[in-house]
Amino acid sequence: MSIVRTAEGRTLGLTWVQLSLLVGALLTVAWSWWEVPSDSLNARLVRDVTLFIAIPGVLAVTHGRHLGYRIDRRAIRNSILLAAFVIPFYVVGSSLPSIRTYYPMWEATPAFGSFVPHAIKQFIVVLAAETYYRGLLCVGVRKIGFKSVFISPIVYAFHHLGKPPIELILSGPTDVLFGAADYDCNSLLPSVVAHGLGLVLLDWLVLHDPLIRPETVLNWLSWLPIPL
Repeated sequence: MSIVRTAEGRTLGLTWVQLSLLVGALLTVAWSWWEVPSDSLNARLVRDVTLFIAIPGVLAVTHGRHLGYRIDRRAIRNSILLAAFVIPFYVVGSSLPSIRTYYPMWEATPAFGSFVPHAIKQFIVVLAAETYYRGLLCVGVRKIGFKSVFISPIVYAFHHLGKPPIELILSGPTDVLFGAADYDCNSLLPSVVAHGLGLVLLDWLVLHDPLIRPETVLNWLSWLPIPL
């Protein structure tokens, strides 16, 4: 596709929204095609930063757009509220047998020298994911209105295939919630903070004895028709 732009700053023949969705679809295909070892966080880091930060970033810069890399008081407020809402879910989830079996996704130990580098790398992976899902496919196309929040849930759920069932069924609603928080403040900060801190906390909790007895959590969620 020729990168020829009109005087209005749009790629010839495609609006910014159309271009964002097209690139988003191609990146999903590329992410699935670019296989990395499941036990290598470094390889995952290279793939996700390349596909989900570098490419959308170049696209945004060359077209005079932004993907939510901004911080203001509203973004900070939304970050605090979103994190306060979702962190309890991570705490409860850390006691579930299926979650404790699956996480940490990459090797880590509670030792400071091991866990801190692991947490930093994982946080960058989260930043990459949020740049793609909530940046390119939500905040970046917010001119179409609140419906931009509903663009990525199916793709987000697709990328959660193979994870514990409860995480898979929650991925769609979580995507909408994160997207709504980011859309409201035109910033990625809320979803990056909530998602990043949540996953780091989850890994830390899974590496230690459960804060809540697994039997208690299983009893709370016994009405769910899925393995826990």
